[in-house]
Amino acid sequence: MPKNKGKGGKNRRRGKNDNENDKRELVFKEDGQEYAQILKMLGNGRCEAYCFDGEKRLCHIRGKLRKKVWVNVGDIVLLGLRDFQNEKADVILKYTPEESRNLKRYGEIPDNAQINEGGADEVEEGEEGGADIDFDFDDVDDI
Repeated sequence: MPKNKGKGGKNRRRGKNDNENDKRELVFKEDGQEYAQILKMLGNGRCEAYCFDGEKRLCHIRGKLRKKVWVNVGDIVLLGLRDFQNEKADVILKYTPEESRNLKRYGEIPDNAQINEGGADEVEEGEEGGADIDFDFDDVDDI
């Protein structure tokens, strides 16, 4: 059996995730880039996103973000558009909810964009998750 010459295993190499509370400078789009909102996760590092220029695109999450930054449905992201394929794009950056609100305030993204604060299954105040159907209990027949 070989001797252990290292200073620990897999967990030591991973390190600590200290970058959660770091304030970073807000990144605006340049030409060849577009803001988008994730509609659907497709698996294998791909997703479907609605770009704020009015198009739906198939997006590929680049390797730098793939296991480190978790992209969820409803997140606002920055896409790098492809010159040779208009229907495909690459996810360059994921915006935090605070950064998304700042982009909305600066007029970079439209006001009708929904900013995802937390889980995708949250029910907003006043909603009950179902259709609004009014009926009286007198109308219901005994079963």
